[in-house]
Amino acid sequence: MGDYSKLQLVPQYAADGMECYKLIRGDFTNQYYVATDENTRRLLNYPEVVGFEVYKCLLPSTAAMMRYFREQGYITSVNILSILRGALNYPMEEACYRNQIPVHDISFLSSERVFSGDEIAGLEIKYSKLAMVPDSTLLIGDIIATGETLVHCLKYVTDHYRRHGARLRNIIIFTIGGAKGIEIMEQLTEEIRGFWPEFEGFIGVYYDGVFNTYQDRGVCGIQVPDVDFAWFDGILAPEYRAQTLSQQNPLFEKCIIYDGGARRYEIADHIKEVSEYWEGIRDRADQIDIRALMTERMGYAHPISFDDWRTKNHYREMDVVRMKRLYELEKEYVETIAESGLTMYPIARQRLKEFTLAMSGYAAAMKGMM
Repeated sequence: MGDYSKLQLVPQYAADGMECYKLIRGDFTNQYYVATDENTRRLLNYPEVVGFEVYKCLLPSTAAMMRYFREQGYITSVNILSILRGALNYPMEEACYRNQIPVHDISFLSSERVFSGDEIAGLEIKYSKLAMVPDSTLLIGDIIATGETLVHCLKYVTDHYRRHGARLRNIIIFTIGGAKGIEIMEQLTEEIRGFWPEFEGFIGVYYDGVFNTYQDRGVCGIQVPDVDFAWFDGILAPEYRAQTLSQQNPLFEKCIIYDGGARRYEIADHIKEVSEYWEGIRDRADQIDIRALMTERMGYAHPISFDDWRTKNHYREMDVVRMKRLYELEKEYVETIAESGLTMYPIARQRLKEFTLAMSGYAAAMKGMM
């Protein structure tokens, strides 16, 4: 994402319990926002939220942001692109319906990995149902980690439009995603304007923050590179940071979000993934330095001055009194855990118990509905 030091989070819009911040750097071609409310924060902090609840958690903020875009004149008519299967978590059509935004069609693409032996050889479009709505907004909801799938699908769609002599007005993407997405949107805007000079560009909406991804196995030794989202070098909504740090355990979850598709539709796989992570933490607990883990997750070590903390977290345009309270909350969180002598073993045991109970309750509720 280039020079992080110049990037700031600036309050932009608030509605229905949602807070929206804009990312400002001065040289962005496109617009990027961070949206947060109590529902998105619950989703990102608690892997116990599964099934239809995932969709419901994203709906209020999505609808509020769509209303803002309609009022600003950024969106008038829509063609929704559903990149299967992750896109089905995102309430794009209902958010449009709530804001009287015409959805003229819904397109579907399935981009899947192609293997050569055990190696990934590339991506292939396995299923395609594309509609064309000339001069409309292409609306997408998807998880962005490496962004390879997004690039592959967008080039496929723009090529389709060009072959038929049509063009898109702009593209709006809602994502639980990483900073790589911004690099991709900036690059794609330049490429698209090479054949559509009037293209207005991308609008990117990140729920709760622009995250980073692990590039190694991490302090715990079990992170998944290029898959697991993390706080470090990210840009987080203050409300999300505050909620996470108001409780002991959410900071230590596997990542910001587990596999979105499994969490929504293949819940047994999601349960297995969460359980295996915490079992791995439990079994490695005597090898994990909890202070080093907190430093890794936050991206810096405490003690840190308030001024340096504001700079690292891109909060220099935020209210100083409010940020001071958040800084003190984080400082107290780190000091309390560090001074308590706590290890990851009791945390792992507690999380396994809590997650097992939550999922057994979910299974019983589903059985009762049949």
